Amino acid sequence: MSRYVCVHGHFYQPPRENPWLDAIEAQDSAAPYHDWNERIAAECYGPMAEARIMDGEGYLQRVVNNYAWISFNFGATLFTWMERQAPAIYEAILAADRQSRQRFQGHGSALAQAYNHIIMPLANERDKRTQVGWGIRDFEHRFGRKPEGMWLPEAAVDTPTLEALAEQGILFTLLAPHQAAKTRPLQADDQAEWQDVDDAGVDTSRAYLAKLPSGREISLLFYNGSLSRAVAFERLVANGETFAQRLTESVAEDESPRLAHIATDGETYGHHHRLAEMGLAFALEAIESREQARLTNYGEFLELHPPEYEVEIAENTSWSCAHGVERWRSDCGCNMGGHEGWNQGWRAPLRQALDWLREELIRLYESQAVGLLRDPWAAREAHIEVALDRSRQKAEAFLAKQASRALSEDESRRALKLLELQRQSLLMYASCAWFFDDVSGIETQQALRHAARAIQLAEELDGGGLEEGFLERLAAARSNLPEQGSGAGVYRRYVDTAKIDLKRLAAHYAVSSVFHNYDDKAEIGSYVVQRHDVSLKESGRTVLALGRGTASSVVTQESLPFYFGLLHFGDQNLSGGLNAVDDPEAYQRLVEETGELFAQGDTAALVRYLAEHFTDGELSLHSVFRDEQRKITRGILDPALDQAEESYRRLHEENLSLIRFVRSIGLPLPHGLSLASQIALDLQLERALSQETFDSPSARSALNEAELAGVGFETERLTLIMQETLAGFVEALAEAPEDEKTLGQLAAGVELLAVLPFSVDTGHVQTVFLRTAAGLGEASVDATLRERWPALAEALKVRI
Repeated sequence: MSRYVCVHGHFYQPPRENPWLDAIEAQDSAAPYHDWNERIAAECYGPMAEARIMDGEGYLQRVVNNYAWISFNFGATLFTWMERQAPAIYEAILAADRQSRQRFQGHGSALAQAYNHIIMPLANERDKRTQVGWGIRDFEHRFGRKPEGMWLPEAAVDTPTLEALAEQGILFTLLAPHQAAKTRPLQADDQAEWQDVDDAGVDTSRAYLAKLPSGREISLLFYNGSLSRAVAFERLVANGETFAQRLTESVAEDESPRLAHIATDGETYGHHHRLAEMGLAFALEAIESREQARLTNYGEFLELHPPEYEVEIAENTSWSCAHGVERWRSDCGCNMGGHEGWNQGWRAPLRQALDWLREELIRLYESQAVGLLRDPWAAREAHIEVALDRSRQKAEAFLAKQASRALSEDESRRALKLLELQRQSLLMYASCAWFFDDVSGIETQQALRHAARAIQLAEELDGGGLEEGFLERLAAARSNLPEQGSGAGVYRRYVDTAKIDLKRLAAHYAVSSVFHNYDDKAEIGSYVVQRHDVSLKESGRTVLALGRGTASSVVTQESLPFYFGLLHFGDQNLSGGLNAVDDPEAYQRLVEETGELFAQGDTAALVRYLAEHFTDGELSLHSVFRDEQRKITRGILDPALDQAEESYRRLHEENLSLIRFVRSIGLPLPHGLSLASQIALDLQLERALSQETFDSPSARSALNEAELAGVGFETERLTLIMQETLAGFVEALAEAPEDEKTLGQLAAGVELLAVLPFSVDTGHVQTVFLRTAAGLGEASVDATLRERWPALAEALKVRI
């Protein structure tokens, strides 16, 4: 067969972690999910691993792992998050690559990616090398093999970037068709005449070879641009049959091998276009089963059909900017649209500020690392090993290999700080900082946070004054929003508040320990607090909390001893402080003297004592990190919310007859009464749909009363709750298919779907139920229970 098909998905999210905690904090714009990674994993990354194929009547027939059939790459920063927070999806992706190696003659479908998605043509030579090297090593760490190909962020390319790929053994990369400038047949004497690529574009159905100035070579494949746009922006994938037809018919069936291939953001499948992963699964199966073309990946295709043509690239181009790579350094006119009168004049000063900071950090790094590391830049190349494994043993082994001599503990910490400073200077260049429309966007804030972390480390290493110079340059990056001012204002508003040092970590631990029971060794993001002592005394609502411990950074291995004293008067009312010293005797006196005052009930004297004793910082709920702060605040608010709910519920129930009468004569409910009914019934339905308090009759009652009162629900939040409840039930059933209660709960939940005023995605429920039903023959399930499964399968529209 001479016709081949390959679909590539570029799966990527910008770094979202707080650079100090190495953990993502709540992102309100992603609600009802915690953050955007979690939301997109639920909408895309997970469904792609269990894509459903339905029969002609809309019943689930089988489930496939799409990743095993396509070419794909995952950004290293996204994969790091997924390994921690979505391990089932992570493992499914690794398994898919193993399956693809069996399917495609030993060639895995996963590609590496330049490490943290910087625009490679705008990077200096050293950063290019590190981005490629770190991307390769991260890939090897996860997939257990060397990558054949590498995805370039935004497909941005120039010849030095191709040199960086080829130098480190990358065999191929993908580009957009407009990124080819000239082609010619490959001839031994290189005498064939070059042909300019005209408006019709390059022939995307064949592979090309780029011969580089160094004498190295790399294969290039140019995806079908029009077909890729149809998938990404025109919903072609909504119909799997049409998608399959367009793919196979995009290349001719003749004697020459032809590759029909597309490349889009992987998030197209499920996040940008809901259920698109199903259209993709149907199309791939249709192509394979009908033998109209052969599914392949790029590694296999290149082995079977090496390039017969040579290509020269269009320098400094990308797949997402019509002006080359200007979107990431100037106001070129590329933007997301929808903001008339806005400009992106902030892009140039943002890059200039970051470039200035990078050069200052290079000077600091070289001047201070030279006495600690044998080869500072080789050490940076190798530092990816430490980033992948933050254990003390790994850091010690790394320094034993890279240090110029035996280092003291303080020198080891300085070396690790210098290397972390360099890591942050790479992370601050993620492309998304420039991609969107305003300097105040969350992606730009993230880049500035990485810059701030690098500046903080520099200041701790005697590199003071950098923040002032950085802010001066950021002030030229003017926001389109008057209230945001400039990049400097964004930095002060959103970055300063995110900064963490060991003293703030100790303060967070001290306050949160009043509300949260920590283990003796508490892991908090990329930090650890070792507790040496704790003392809690209660009198009514008042709590006296005392403690002593050591706060440590997993990344830099520096530590800070501390002890604290805190009075909690209930709710958000706290008073206390901490001292950042190792003084067990002073702490013991504190325990004894405050204990006496607390026993006497002399609160005023106790408050004065704590204020006079502690000199290194006051403690309040403002000391607590964002996610924990929200958790504590919700706990404080719960009693008040319970009272409010009871009031709303009582108001609704006491006036139910009146509500029915008002509705029957066609009058609108007074706003206050309507609001009370809506809140009361919304909360009732939330509780009834939640897995731990699931109550089908209560849910139906809330729905009926809402219809009578003419009020609605907060559907997005309730949709997610119901989705998670059904998932919990079906996963519990998979663990224990003989459990009658779980089967009944799942059946009741599925029956509710027909009357809910919102649509719930049951894809995961169908998938798990199908797999569980397939294994029923081996399970010890009572015959009476077995008889109930077909009815539930029918309700879920699953063929068993």
